[in-house]
Amino acid sequence: MTRDLVYGRNAVRELYRGRREVLETWVTERAARQLPWLEAGPRPRMRPERALTEAAGTRDHQGVVAWCEPFRYADADELAAGERPLLVCLDQVTDPRNLGAIARSAEAAGATGLVVPAHGSATVTPAVCRASAGAVEHLPVAIVSNLARYLAEVKGPHLWAYATDAEGTLAVWDADLADGVALVLGAEGRGVRPLVRRTCDATIAIPLVGRVGSLNVAVATGVLLFEALRQRRSASVRS
Repeated sequence: MTRDLVYGRNAVRELYRGRREVLETWVTERAARQLPWLEAGPRPRMRPERALTEAAGTRDHQGVVAWCEPFRYADADELAAGERPLLVCLDQVTDPRNLGAIARSAEAAGATGLVVPAHGSATVTPAVCRASAGAVEHLPVAIVSNLARYLAEVKGPHLWAYATDAEGTLAVWDADLADGVALVLGAEGRGVRPLVRRTCDATIAIPLVGRVGSLNVAVATGVLLFEALRQRRSASVRS
């Protein structure tokens, strides 16, 4: 039977609280004494730390490793069809730590979901689960075969697509993020690919005042998401 691996205390805790069935859990004696929430799942098996390290392929497991049913990807069209969707679309972001950090910010900001292309992009792996602190267990993540085509199909009067660019025509504070929006971010160094950028309705930038010319993609995503959240809350108060 196909099953996924999840490791790390926060990642496994959110796995226990999420949608996927937990099949088996290994834990060190020390971690077992510190993690009372393990009682909510299958009875954990005590294993030495080296066994967990070998299973996880890393020492970064924090004393707990779990196996669960495979991750269930969402339908990208359904994510865009909701009321005032807030989507994060990543154009070939390959670093699993960045993907995990972005998922964590997206879930915290109440984003509708995360959309990634099928090729040239990180997808949900044990490292992503760990980096997201378990946020992927609650945040819908969808895979599309062609990101530019997807954006062209779903955007419209009630869903605008904004590509991030250091030379963007709009400062993020001046963009209307209160309605349906797809925030499109590219890999560090390369940015959003030209075809994907041309498909978007506009380009936006985060004004910087320091000497560093750009932000990490995960940090930039957090700034954009919480500005969108601020605008949406303000719009709700006015209405």
